[in-house]
Amino acid sequence: MRDSVHDAGLSPARRRLRSFRVPVLVVALLVVLAATRGLNVLAGGNVFVALLVGLGTAVAALACYRWLSRAVEARETITELSPQGRCPGLVKGGVLGFSLFTVMILVIGALGGWADVAWGSPGGLLAAVGAVASIAVNEELLFRGVVFRILEERTGSLIALPVSSLIFGFTHLVNSNATLWGTLALGLEGGLLTGACYVLSRSLWLPIGLHFAWDFTHIGIFGLPTSSSVQGAESGLLHTTLAGPELLTGGAFGPEASLIALLLCLTAMVVVLRRAGRTGGLWPRPSRADEPGLASY
Repeated sequence: MRDSVHDAGLSPARRRLRSFRVPVLVVALLVVLAATRGLNVLAGGNVFVALLVGLGTAVAALACYRWLSRAVEARETITELSPQGRCPGLVKGGVLGFSLFTVMILVIGALGGWADVAWGSPGGLLAAVGAVASIAVNEELLFRGVVFRILEERTGSLIALPVSSLIFGFTHLVNSNATLWGTLALGLEGGLLTGACYVLSRSLWLPIGLHFAWDFTHIGIFGLPTSSSVQGAESGLLHTTLAGPELLTGGAFGPEASLIALLLCLTAMVVVLRRAGRTGGLWPRPSRADEPGLASY
């Protein structure tokens, strides 16, 4: 159900604040994201501190999102973070994210993309839990909870999905090993699939679970590089080195820029969207009569 907008009972100041909800929410959540990443970097020297700080900043970000939704948007019920769907959504998303990444890396290996696999650090795996939880929660709150959700209200699902996904991908251009192809691939595979999961469940728990499991398997289990690191810089349970054509391995950007990852995630996205279409999860572009009144930006 689309969020309804009711002006009755709101002060003029609250109505003005809500009329600028997109820039206010985006800036606020970017500040939260930057702060949590800074804290995670500072805590990175100690495994247990990193775990606690990562989990703590994830919980704090969820609380901040709920508060902002009520204070800025005047929403009493935050349906996308409903407690009823939390555990099933996280578990289903976790299974999907782990399965997709594992299949992807095994296919790359079968095609000759593995140069070396060695044991890494169990402590690195534990530290990755906190760091990845913080990243997954913060990015899903920003890109699916704000950017996609509000854009979908204005344009419908089928326009909001690619637009929000490209925004998600291109924000990774600031990473040290970013490439245009890599950020485009990341936006298409990660942004479209997590957006489709939101459309299907109308909840952030499923995309959060998917995002967490994908990144945790990537960093915490296989110890593979990302666009913000260098080859061999990751410390997970395993230390995996890839070699071969960039379309197969993703090169310095990491396996998320692999053609295998793109094809696999796009296939999963189509399956999820087809199911969402059958259950009425895809929203059409609203008619002018249905659009929210007071500047819903």
